[in-house]
Amino acid sequence: MLPAAEIGKAPAAPCCSESGNERKDVEEKNDINIAALFGNEQVSEDTDNGDLTSYVSAFIEKEVGNDLKSLKKLDKLIEQMTENKMQLEEQVLTISSEIPKRIQSALKNAEESKQFLNQFLEQETHLFSSINSHLLTAQPWMEDLGAMINQIEEIERHLAYLKWISQIEELSDNIQQYLMTNNVPEAASTLVSMAELDIKLQESSCAHLLAFMRATVKFWHKILKDKLTSDFEEVLAQLHWPFITPPQSQTVGLSRPAGAPEIYSNLETLFCQLLKLQTSDELLTEPKQLPEKYCLPASPSVILPIQIMLTPLQKRFRYHFRGNRQTNVISKPEWYLAQVLMWIGNHTQFLDEKIQPILDKVGPSVNARLEFSRGLMMLVLEKLAADIPCLLYDDNLFCHLVDEVLLFERELHSLYGYPSTFANCMHILSEDTCFQRWLTVERKFALQKMDSMLSSEAAWISQYKDITDVDEMKVPDCAETFMTLLLVITDRYKNLPTASRKLQFLELQKDLVDDFRIRLTQVMKEETRASLGFRYCAILNAVNYISTVLADWADNVFFLQLQQAALEVFAENNTLSKLQLGQLASMESSVFDDMINLLERLKHDMLTRQVDHVFREVKDAAKLYTKERWLSLPSQSEQAVMSLSSSACPLLLTVRDRLLQLEEQLCFSLFTVFWQVLVEKLDVYIYQEVSKSGRRSGALMAKCQRSVYCFESEHWLCPPSERRPAVSLRAASCHRGLK
Repeated sequence: MLPAAEIGKAPAAPCCSESGNERKDVEEKNDINIAALFGNEQVSEDTDNGDLTSYVSAFIEKEVGNDLKSLKKLDKLIEQMTENKMQLEEQVLTISSEIPKRIQSALKNAEESKQFLNQFLEQETHLFSSINSHLLTAQPWMEDLGAMINQIEEIERHLAYLKWISQIEELSDNIQQYLMTNNVPEAASTLVSMAELDIKLQESSCAHLLAFMRATVKFWHKILKDKLTSDFEEVLAQLHWPFITPPQSQTVGLSRPAGAPEIYSNLETLFCQLLKLQTSDELLTEPKQLPEKYCLPASPSVILPIQIMLTPLQKRFRYHFRGNRQTNVISKPEWYLAQVLMWIGNHTQFLDEKIQPILDKVGPSVNARLEFSRGLMMLVLEKLAADIPCLLYDDNLFCHLVDEVLLFERELHSLYGYPSTFANCMHILSEDTCFQRWLTVERKFALQKMDSMLSSEAAWISQYKDITDVDEMKVPDCAETFMTLLLVITDRYKNLPTASRKLQFLELQKDLVDDFRIRLTQVMKEETRASLGFRYCAILNAVNYISTVLADWADNVFFLQLQQAALEVFAENNTLSKLQLGQLASMESSVFDDMINLLERLKHDMLTRQVDHVFREVKDAAKLYTKERWLSLPSQSEQAVMSLSSSACPLLLTVRDRLLQLEEQLCFSLFTVFWQVLVEKLDVYIYQEVSKSGRRSGALMAKCQRSVYCFESEHWLCPPSERRPAVSLRAASCHRGLK
């Protein structure tokens, strides 16, 4: 390493003696600047080789050459070279003076950092030894202090335990004093505070404290509940509760008996006091729950005052519909269902006018009528859960039960506004065993209905054949009955609580549609020889009607929701391709697409068969006409009156008769498709086959085209319903049609 004095020493003058390496660096920099100045690549290569003399000779040769006049440039070149040299020398001086200073500063900083690091290491060693010494000295103190802290914490826990017991006893004493002074409202409020303490203590591990707390709440809750219940039942008795007769015949309750203001005031007071016991009642009373297999939605227990109001009705229900009573007949579910609906109807007015205002004053958003209905509904659910296993394998009884339950549910929701989100009978019917039986019975009776409707004498006759406005689609009775059957099935299962159950019913409907399509196909094959006959056309109308209705159903909100549910199920099970899932998600397809496609294919085949049949008849009728020689006929100018060829009459009459026949038997949309397809085939036949057989020339072909236009203008090939009136064979004979 060089001494600092030597490092910082700068050269005295630009022309001082330099070492070989330094001189080479300076020469290279000069060469680079010269190359950059004159842009000569060859010069750069020469300077890299260090041949400065050759470079200068080449440079002068290039700049001056053999032209002596170019010597004028030498002065300017010498000035530029001198200026570049001075710049390079300044750069070298600057670099050689700054670098040593930076290196010296960096070395000084490194030395200082090293000294600081050594100092920190010494301090760290000293502190480490001091801490270890202090820890060894303090260890006995820490052990003694830890033991004292544990004792203090234990004492605090004991003290807190005693405080809880003291607080419970204080609340208990307060309730006792309030009851001794007959201050029931304050006693009830204090019991609410005690119940809230019980809730707070639920996470505690003090089992004895929890047991003591719960026993105290239970003790006072029973006393207060019994007292308030007795007073409340007495007030209800004054109002002749429950109301067994309809509201129209009720003389008390909704009317104003003697002392009515005082009775209703007591009713409101006791009702509010019983509401205060709701918290403790929920702690102590386990709500009655049906087995988990019924998957009832979670719901809070019925409020305590309504429970007391329901007690006499519950007794009546159990008395009449359990045990060996004559009213408890398993084949008559409508008895207890109608009874529950009647009770709800009898008490609705009283609950809305007398009880609901009390609940509105207290504050909780509780609907008195719905609470009352929920309590009675639990009786129905318990009864259904007990009866269904007894009649599960009797098809008639089970089907009757389902029918009555569905009627009950419909009235309950429509008349009394019972929400479908609450526990209802559909949850019982959705239980796996019961539901599978329901599906089986539904399928069995649907198939029986299909057999009877197809074997009926009026199966292929429209019920509205004499009413033109109603009978646009000419739907046979069997098809209309079948779609009504599907609609009824939809109404039966649309209120099921889960989408998976609805999808199972949807699959049943699709199976029934497919089965009915197969039956129609079988009947159609029997009628194939008479493809223009009445029954064949009725089958075609039936297929078209079912396809149209299913397409309409696909846009129904209910089936769109099922489509979304099916999309989620298919996505979870990976049962469909990504393309199919995308079509379902984008609503490009529907849940009925498979059935609609099969029905459309059958409709197309049947229409094609009818068109082919009529076309064959037309070709047979046109045989004589195709054999005529147009060249032997007189020209149009030689004829005084244009007339129709007699050999063309059978062809046109056949078309007319078949169009009339099918217009009467097919619905408008089918007939439109039929005659359009037929006309296309006739166009091809007339333009190609007939002209070919007659060996016509180009001019005669044009004449043929004009003749066909004449017939089309007279609507011979259009449906009779679209023809102009008073069109006859004579009217069309104004032209030599097809001649």
